[in-house]
Amino acid sequence: MTTQEIVLTTQEVAARFNELAKEGRFDVIQEELFSPDVVSIEPTGGNLPNAEGIAAIKKKGEDFNAMIEEMHGGWCSEPVIGGNFFSVAMGMECTMKGSPERMKMDEVAVYEVKNGKIVKEQFFF
Repeated sequence: MTTQEIVLTTQEVAARFNELAKEGRFDVIQEELFSPDVVSIEPTGGNLPNAEGIAAIKKKGEDFNAMIEEMHGGWCSEPVIGGNFFSVAMGMECTMKGSPERMKMDEVAVYEVKNGKIVKEQFFF
């Protein structure tokens, strides 16, 4: 007897993403919901590079977190689903290393889902 893997719908992936994002558990989002071959696209002229593959995306996250002196809070909207895509607005307020002032960052993130996994994320801010 073989066990078939349950493939999540885009709605289910978005709901789980939202649940974990509200808890600030982006590491679990990557582990549970990202495809090993996921692609991450940053805005042109941003401080972080595009990344391909889960290891590169985790490294990008570590590099970003290393730039933060103190996190003051964050938020994530409910997802909006369209076909194989969902989007969320999210943001944070933090103090970056080397800066005495708090900084507010807001963005829209669009995620593409195939076979129950996030295969692409793209950020707009």
